[in-house]
Amino acid sequence: MVGASAGGVQALRQLVSHLPGGLPAAVLIVLHVPAGHPSRLPEILAGAGPLPAAHAQDGEAITPGRIYIAPPNRHLEVKPGPSVRLTHGPHENRARPAIDPLFRTAAAEYGAGVIAAILSGALDDGSRGLVAVKRAGGVALVQDPGEALMAGMPSAAIATGKADHVLTVREIAEKMVVFSRGPQPAAEEGVVVPDVEEQPIEDIIRADLEAQSRGEPRSGLGSVYVCPECGGVLWHADEEQVGFFRCHTGHTYSNRNLLALKSQQVEALLWATVRALTEKETLSQQMAAELGEGNGEGNGEERARIGAMSDLDRENKQILERILSSIPNPTDQSAVVQDAVDEARQTDR
Repeated sequence: MVGASAGGVQALRQLVSHLPGGLPAAVLIVLHVPAGHPSRLPEILAGAGPLPAAHAQDGEAITPGRIYIAPPNRHLEVKPGPSVRLTHGPHENRARPAIDPLFRTAAAEYGAGVIAAILSGALDDGSRGLVAVKRAGGVALVQDPGEALMAGMPSAAIATGKADHVLTVREIAEKMVVFSRGPQPAAEEGVVVPDVEEQPIEDIIRADLEAQSRGEPRSGLGSVYVCPECGGVLWHADEEQVGFFRCHTGHTYSNRNLLALKSQQVEALLWATVRALTEKETLSQQMAAELGEGNGEGNGEERARIGAMSDLDRENKQILERILSSIPNPTDQSAVVQDAVDEARQTDR
């Protein structure tokens, strides 16, 4: 199981080029791609190595020696069989396809047989899924952030403390080949590998809503935040120090992704305010000009009042424009905050 985002095409090509034909394992890949854009990733990867690659088809059986790629705008999941499940479910970490659903469902189906890898990408999709893989006894591989074009996802995965190996892409491919041909490495002494059955998110949500209808407590902790995509209440939970929020329609966000979205919301609201002030200033100027054409009693005072209002609107707009010009990139901003949180956690230990 492989997850990648920004900078991931190059990493995936290199990974696939080092996987041999006849690999005794299937390779399932999620690469973040925008909805509505055609993806040529199957062609790219099929030409990069000996393994056949194609977009996954809903319901098809998973067989060794093939590469299954999440198509645009569909989550790629593993269901019993094992077979592929494609869904148009809610975005997770602002993405569809997202990496967490693949890792989470693969851990539930394959358990200790899962080999999961996080490659180049921004923010932290895949980190929570990697925790699920480790909880099921699987292997967690992460691209060296120093090699990745975008170090956000690898760094976030490492910060969970669950990465078994931090390697170059070529070394990740080599580990995949070794682990797929033999028994998984033994668990650390004293570590009990549980028999994990990951409950589908839709089942969790259904149970929560049923509990709510009966006036009973639901899972997770409430929060003061609303979902940026549907406006529903977000509930907070914490799995193995990987914090996340989820609304009752299923939109799911890590702390870092939610912060990035809230930053974008703030910027959008500020630009909307700039637009409103510009319109108000323009209308004030128009009204002042119309008043200036007449000689009615009091026109001069009214024109002065409207002119002063226009000047104030212009000044406020300029203040907001200066604020907007200094707003950091949401990805960078959330990364800085998360780094500080991670450092504080380490200090507390």
